Amino acid sequence: MRFNPAFILAALPVLVSAGNAPGISGYRLVWQDNFVGPSGQLPDESKWEIIDRNLGVNGELQTYKRSNHNLQKSGGETLQLIPWREGGSWTSGRVESWYTFTPEAGKRTLAQAEIRFGGNEIRNKQGIWPAFWTLGQSIRTGTKWPACGEVDILETVNGQLKGYGTVHCDVSPGGICREFEGIGAAIDIPDQSWHTWTAVWDRTSNDWSRETITWFRDGKQYHQIDGARIGNFAVWQSLAQKPLFFILNVAVGGQWPGYPNDITYDGYGSMMEVRYVAHYVSN
Repeated sequence: MRFNPAFILAALPVLVSAGNAPGISGYRLVWQDNFVGPSGQLPDESKWEIIDRNLGVNGELQTYKRSNHNLQKSGGETLQLIPWREGGSWTSGRVESWYTFTPEAGKRTLAQAEIRFGGNEIRNKQGIWPAFWTLGQSIRTGTKWPACGEVDILETVNGQLKGYGTVHCDVSPGGICREFEGIGAAIDIPDQSWHTWTAVWDRTSNDWSRETITWFRDGKQYHQIDGARIGNFAVWQSLAQKPLFFILNVAVGGQWPGYPNDITYDGYGSMMEVRYVAHYVSN
């Protein structure tokens, strides 16, 4: 019988510890950032690379800045990523973890963040694109996207109360993951307040084709893929068996969301705020 992580996450108690990512019964916490520090401080640069340039991808408008105008600890143990309209251009925040994790054979690996969005009305968020995701570490040593593997744990666009979980892989356009679309699914978000977003890599099977990646919002499963669906061992390795790193960012514009309009608001009302990012492994 295939392990059902949706049941496990819903049934097991969460043990909350102030100032830390929550304890999850059946798992041990391996790594976290809970963004402790004074208001206006940049995130810990021993843990995160702060992107300070325009990456020139996806038709996006923003230039990422190493500035607490766009990226700061709140003083309340959160990280805020804030897009601003700067004349006729946009700036925003993006961090990429130096930390990497490899889903362990024989174990379940869990990646989780607690996230909320700024309070601007949905109609004032056209073109705003926040995300919590992972990329394969091999992209840092020359492997091209999407062959490096990408697992999007949460994306949402234009303020819509819908969260997307997706994998990108193999080649583009087309390929196993149907690029540029990817293989994904979506779930409704109750509101713009705090919710947990989780991906679980289950490698407890001794058959790679039965290994799974499963997505959750607040413990509710909304997407799952297995090795059999990918159907290529090397491609599956890029998603589920090789080192990954975390990314948090707020993009502006692009082929998917479209572009800001005259009533798109910038600032804190369009931010993404993150309480923690954490990596766990099953006992």
